[in-house]
Amino acid sequence: MINLLQNELIKLVAKKRIVVVTMIMAALIAMFTYAQYKETERLKERLGTTDWRTSLQQQIVDTQNRLSGSRISEEWKKQLQIRVTQQQYYLDHNINPAEPGAPTFVRGFVENSIQLLLPLMIMVVAADLVSSEHSMGTVKLLLTRPVKRWKILLSKYMTLVFSVSLIILLFGLLAYLISGIVFGFTGWKAPVLTGFTIEGGELDTSAVHLIPQWQYLLMELGLAWFVSLVVGTFSFMLSVLIRSTAAGMGVMLACLISGTILSSMVSSWESAKYLFMVNLDLTSYLRGAAPPIEGMSLGFSLAVLSIWGAAALLVSFIVFIRQDVY
Repeated sequence: MINLLQNELIKLVAKKRIVVVTMIMAALIAMFTYAQYKETERLKERLGTTDWRTSLQQQIVDTQNRLSGSRISEEWKKQLQIRVTQQQYYLDHNINPAEPGAPTFVRGFVENSIQLLLPLMIMVVAADLVSSEHSMGTVKLLLTRPVKRWKILLSKYMTLVFSVSLIILLFGLLAYLISGIVFGFTGWKAPVLTGFTIEGGELDTSAVHLIPQWQYLLMELGLAWFVSLVVGTFSFMLSVLIRSTAAGMGVMLACLISGTILSSMVSSWESAKYLFMVNLDLTSYLRGAAPPIEGMSLGFSLAVLSIWGAAALLVSFIVFIRQDVY
């Protein structure tokens, strides 16, 4: 088993997929860091101050002005009202929700990347772990070895788990180092509020409590790792079922994009909450954002994703063990 795993890791390094993913992440993080810096400068010029209370008060006024518009949907109105209530809660308790520094940037970047960007990076690695063996014609050579098929597939899946862990680690490190050059490296102990819940479309603050930002970041990265592993497992299954890497990536890309669209459109389609792509934004529960469909919670989304991931892994092993190779 050790030799199989070592062989798969050598293949992974030879393909240079991790290097490509790292370069893409570094370029995107640098771009978003610059965009965040320009936004900060714009707000400073607009308000004439860097005081966070003034900035937050202006955000509340802007959101309230949007709420007064007649063209906004009822679902979006509810989300904006919840956001205003949260922002006012931060003001009332004199807590800056955007403490300057690299940890704050990493926190926001993870929140915005967990549903699409990170899964796409994982898909690049996972989509051809098995299908590439068919396209390159090496699958016959691999299966002629005196090793059970399930061990061969298990070594590939263990390589996927390693890849997911490495990508999440690199993601956090790159975001911290690159943004720290612009915003500074402080802010690990900044207070962050969590525990917001939505009950009947209203924000419930009874369970809200303070935690240091480093602890909040660990929770976010843990959830990002879990989402990435589930998406990677689903891509892994497609790699087994579809012998074309391009076709497998296309199917997975369609699922991820449709999930992003559905999350903002399915409030009236209750059964859509059982689709895995609607449950990817786990960090939204930490910050108290309204779920796509009423009744969804962190525990519910974790359970749905776990079931989808386990089913995908089971299908992968059954098909790989039983399929004919020609």
